[in-house]
Amino acid sequence: MKKETGSEPKFKTNNSTIAEPALQALFVDCLRDIYWAENHLVKTLPKMSLSANSKELVTAIEQHLAQTVDHVARLDDIFGILGEKAIAKKCDAMEGLTKEGEGIIESTDQGTATRDVGIILASQKVEHYEISSYLGLIMLAKALGHQEIVPILEKTLAEEQQTDQLLATMAETNVAGKAAQEA
Repeated sequence: MKKETGSEPKFKTNNSTIAEPALQALFVDCLRDIYWAENHLVKTLPKMSLSANSKELVTAIEQHLAQTVDHVARLDDIFGILGEKAIAKKCDAMEGLTKEGEGIIESTDQGTATRDVGIILASQKVEHYEISSYLGLIMLAKALGHQEIVPILEKTLAEEQQTDQLLATMAETNVAGKAAQEA
């Protein structure tokens, strides 16, 4: 018999009899990760909004904050559907991305288009992390037969993609041109 050393992977899938439970455990773990991330954004986005200069950017951040509150509520619903407790698992990636955004704010001058461009770029990194997380969750939900959860995740994914597109358009059409002209 093989002795357990504590270094074995948390989610074993080496045979079909344990693959589904391991995949389910991975799914719940990923949900807890994005749950922490979304809750963290609820706290972080107001700081970003206060640091932005462009009214258009402030509005976009405030709209995304309202959506993020909805994303947290949807995740609560998903945990309920699964019969799991809505427990957040610290998301090191989101913590790092938001710290990077804070660093951009600290290193740029208040009231400048350059700061706004930095906020947009940092925000897009956050959006891309969320988009990839929700794409993975959708794939896992489908593989596990959680068809009732898929549309909930897809709705959030669509909102994350719309926000990313809005940010990209703002960066390309407005703020980047103004920032390039700043002394």
